[in-house]
This record gives sequence, C-alpha cells and structure tokens, in this order.
Amino acid sequence: MPYGNSDLLADRVRAPVAIKILIAGGFGVGKTTLVSAVSEVRPLRTEERLSEPSAFVDQIDGVEQKSTTTVAMDFGRISISEDLVVYLFGTPGQKRFWFMWDELAYGALGAVVLADTRRLADCFPSVDYFERRGMPFVVAVNCFDDARRYPIATMRTALNLTAEVPLLLCDARQRGSSRDVLVALVEHAVARLGHGRQFTSSR
Repeated sequence: MPYGNSDLLADRVRAPVAIKILIAGGFGVGKTTLVSAVSEVRPLRTEERLSEPSAFVDQIDGVEQKSTTTVAMDFGRISISEDLVVYLFGTPGQKRFWFMWDELAYGALGAVVLADTRRLADCFPSVDYFERRGMPFVVAVNCFDDARRYPIATMRTALNLTAEVPLLLCDARQRGSSRDVLVALVEHAVARLGHGRQFTSSR
C-alpha cells in the first residue's frame, strides 16, 4: 500500500512518547538539585524560605544550612529524541505534604529515591510507599562532601532493600551522575515490565 499524504501528515503531528519519573526522598536530600542538574529547561521550583515556626515541624538535623523547602513539587524535562521526552517530578519531602504523592505518582514509570547517609531513615517512607504501590524504583545515595561513606552492602542491609532494587552512589550536583541514576531506573523498570511484572499506576 503506498505511503499516502495522510500518513506523512500523521508522522509530522505525532506526539512524542512521554516518560514520567518521580524523584523522592527525605527533606534536604537533594531532589531539587538533581532535577536542576539534568533538566534542559529552567526547572519549575516551588520553594519557600524556612520560617521559624516550621523549625518545629521540619527536622533539619544534619542539614542546618538549608534555608528553603519544596512546598509542592519540582519539575524538569529532558528530550531524549524527537519522539521521546522524560518529565521529572520532584516530590516534597516533608510529611505534611505527603498527601500530594498519589497525584504525582499517577502514570509514572518509576521513581528515584535519594538517600543521605547522615539521615538514612528519612528515605524509609519513600521506599515503603513505592514498595506498597509495586512501582519500580532505585535508591541513589547522594554523596554529600561531609557525609560518611559506607560499603554498598552495608547500606543495602541498613535500608532493608531486596536484591532486585538497584542501589547506587551519586552526586546530585553533577549532570552525568544524575543522568546515570535515571538510566539505571529506566533499565530497571523496563526489565521488570519485560518479565511481566506490573505495577499500580491508577489512583
């Protein structure tokens, strides 16, 4: 059958495939930094300055130098090709904003959970959330300059991660390092789906 004008027009107006990825983790772990490092557009940020009253709600032990907090989400975009675009959504880390997670998680391919060895327990709620949803995720330990380094096996045990969950080290300030984390997530998600394992993406 000949390739008609209608087919050519369809190709020209064909919408790109969109991949949605969540960037999660505790307060001050580097979610905004990672989105900013890889986004090709100026990232959308919903940060506000920490106020004195919020100090009684937000635990800032170990990140006392942090002066702002995400109150809704971070958003960034990466164009892989003309037909493939990755959208990044950084979730708010504080418990009082967790009600937004279900909306942000809707339709996502998977998630990156950022961890900080100075406050490792802060990533537990994110890990638990994605495990309950059955959503593919990787854990990326953000290597802050003043944070202690531990063997991967030790951190995997501390986080109680199953062997199938990828655990990586990264520097969220570096574009290449952050990109490698996203690639690891996509490969992990594709491998799971390729083995027929489905995850919950409905509300």
